[in-house]
Amino acid sequence: MLDDILINFGLNVSDYNILPFGSGLINHTYKISGVHQSFILQQINNSVFKHPAYIDNNLALIKQYLDETNPDYLFVAPLKSITGESVIYSDDKFYRLFPFIEGSHTVNFLQDTREAYSAAVQFGRFTRLLNLFDITKLKYTLPDFHNLKLRFLQFEQALKTAEPQKLERAAKEVKAAHDHIGILHTYNQFTVNGEIPLRVIHHDTKINNVLFDDAQNALCLVDLDTVMPGYYLSDVGDMMRTYLSPANEEEQDLDKIVIRTDFFRAIYKGYMSEIGTILTENEKKYFIFSGKMMIYMQGLRFLTDFLNNDIYYGAQYDGHNLLRAKNQFRLLEGYIKAEPLFNDIITDVNKELLAATNSI
Repeated sequence: MLDDILINFGLNVSDYNILPFGSGLINHTYKISGVHQSFILQQINNSVFKHPAYIDNNLALIKQYLDETNPDYLFVAPLKSITGESVIYSDDKFYRLFPFIEGSHTVNFLQDTREAYSAAVQFGRFTRLLNLFDITKLKYTLPDFHNLKLRFLQFEQALKTAEPQKLERAAKEVKAAHDHIGILHTYNQFTVNGEIPLRVIHHDTKINNVLFDDAQNALCLVDLDTVMPGYYLSDVGDMMRTYLSPANEEEQDLDKIVIRTDFFRAIYKGYMSEIGTILTENEKKYFIFSGKMMIYMQGLRFLTDFLNNDIYYGAQYDGHNLLRAKNQFRLLEGYIKAEPLFNDIITDVNKELLAATNSI
């Protein structure tokens, strides 16, 4: 069946080898290896992305804009088939083909601040280059993806319908969700009054959505399905959530969840070196808040799923999503305690960036 997809893209099937590729959980991905050229073939998960055409629309418009304004920027857009389409529909599934970036690799676990810095540069550059792009042209591929108000409402609904035993097991995490409700109030404040603008952002800044070369330099961004209008806080906050601790959201030993302030410095310096000149002063005020927003939101989502009998994320063992929620609320506590250090880092880095600008 995949052979038919390759034929649609004008490829001679006998010249290529097809193997599963990567560690993504949403879409099925394959590497199409040939003697002279290789590709990435991806099956879009249309149970998650209800309108694959929206993704295609967004990427086509962004590619056209970047080709016109920054032709040297490496934007890994899907290729067109022999009929001029970039999404192929076959057997109730949607597919697209990308060029494989030779000499590139992904990183699943961050161990070096250079990688964090370089990734932050790439995410900041992407949004900066699209600063003047008309975001009203973009479709929302995942509506309300980072809508904290909605996530809290879903959590409250789960409290009403959850089994008493589950409420008892999650009592500490339910209390933590309510104790940190000030994060929701802050989110509501800037979304209701339009205090900060919407921008074109990636929305999924985990480290394996960045391609690196062998010298730990980030080359480009991948997995662009979630590119749509949003607040820059989503991208920065997701980096905070997934880069700062050496332990990820699956870690069961909560004592391993610590905040690496040197990684915060790398994220801030990398991101702001690219986008600092275009962010408004109001946006900059919320930089540290972004981490609280995204960590809290993910904690709520895991907790809600546990109370709802694991219908969204699924569970590999009893209490899996409760453990994930515990993990995120521990991370949130550490993040909040580190805020004074974060403020000092921002002050120092701002001086460095200003000095660098003045020396040009």
